[in-house]
Parts: sequence; structure tokens; C-alpha cells
Amino acid sequence: MKFNAQEIAAVNQIAAWLACDELASCSQWPEAPLMILAGHAVLPNIEGAFALARRHSLRLLLSGGVGHSTDLLREAIAAHPLYHTLPCAGLSEAEILGALAVEFCGIAPGNIMLETASTNCGQNAAFSRRLLAAEATPARILLVQDPLMQRRTLATFRHEWRTVTQAPQFISWPVFTPYLKHQQGMTRIAGAAPQGLWSLERFISLLLGEIPRLRDDAQGYGPCGKGFIEHVDMPLEIEAAWQQLMTNPACQKLASR
Repeated sequence: MKFNAQEIAAVNQIAAWLACDELASCSQWPEAPLMILAGHAVLPNIEGAFALARRHSLRLLLSGGVGHSTDLLREAIAAHPLYHTLPCAGLSEAEILGALAVEFCGIAPGNIMLETASTNCGQNAAFSRRLLAAEATPARILLVQDPLMQRRTLATFRHEWRTVTQAPQFISWPVFTPYLKHQQGMTRIAGAAPQGLWSLERFISLLLGEIPRLRDDAQGYGPCGKGFIEHVDMPLEIEAAWQQLMTNPACQKLASR
């Protein structure tokens, strides 16, 4: 795929908004004793999440059954020079991530909870809430997902907990904010080590697909549409960037997937 400078700027503007990095704006560590990591296949994000969890001795709730990203996660593990020895066949995303956390990232098994039934973002939120119902929920929870799905995941978890008395404050953290750049005549994804990132086509497809889902209209996921997430304000500049990209025939094709 080829993009001109204006299209790359539009992609990067949308990607930064979708990543929704709330932790970066915290002046000090927010005293969140629990991290919920929703299953996906972006290894630099997963590695960064585990590193932070280890550094701050956080409990981990790993949420993910067998869904859209499971085969991609298995493929990423199999292609990794260190992680390829991990067994993945027949395992849920949460089980794969739990094994990775223990075997390679120094996380104690006793600090990990597994939610192995969810197959989408809404179920990540609902089943995580169910798993935590038997204990005192912390006041703050760090929330991690594929950076391109971070804003929708935050809106989903807030929506799921909307009726809970003293609901936790979810703090969105994408680990890194991805962006595109031209390098050696090619358009590449940057922001983290390249091993285990998206393909460029998947990156663009996910990025373009998130905007219609986040719109609070009849076709979107908000209260005016399917009711899966809380209302999200769509900045005019993000809508304009999306519309600009949709004039590119390659983007039109990817957005229709």
C-alpha cells in the first residue's frame, strides 16, 4: 500500500486518538493495583503491559477466549524467536498470554486471573466484571488492549460498569502509540519494535473500522445505535481525517472488510 504525506498524517492523527493514552497524562503513578489485558495479537503491547505489571507488582486479569485475534496471536507466537516454544494449539487467548507472562515475562502465576470465555470486546468487559464480582474491586484499574481498539475498549468497560455502585476508574493505557512513516521507499508501522506488529493492511483495516463503530449514530455502537458502549465524542478533525482517507480506493476496500 502507498500513502502520500497527507494520508500518513491523517492515519497518524486517527491512530493517536484511538490509542487514548490516559496514563501519559498522570503526573504520578495512579495506584492501580490491577491491570486488565484484553486479548489481542500485538506482541510489543503485550510485552510492555507485562513489564509494567512486573515493575509495579500488579495483579493481572487476562481476558480472552477464542475470537477474531486468536489465530493471529498463535501465529505471532509461533514466528517469535523466543516464544515459539509455547504451546498454543487449542488454548484460549488468556491461556496463551498467561503462559507467556509466566514463562518469559517474570509474572508469578498467583498474580494472574484468567477469563477464557469472551469472544469480543463487550464480553471482555462483562465477563471480567463477573470474575471480579466475588472480591473487592479496586478503585482504579489499568486497562490495556490493542492500541487501535483502546478507546472503544475503554468506552465498553465504562458502559458495562455504569450501574455498579462505586465503579472503578478505568485508566486507558495503549503501551505505545503506533504511527506510519516512510522508510527506504516503503510505508512502515513505527512506535514499537517490529516483531509482532500488525501487517500494514490489518493496521489500516482496523483503524478505519473503528471510526464507524465509535460514532454515536444509528449504525454505531453508542447509545443512539447498538448500545454496546458509552457515548464517545467524535472530534471534527478525526472525522475529517477519516473522510480524507476514504477517498483512497485502497482504504475504501479495506474499510469494507
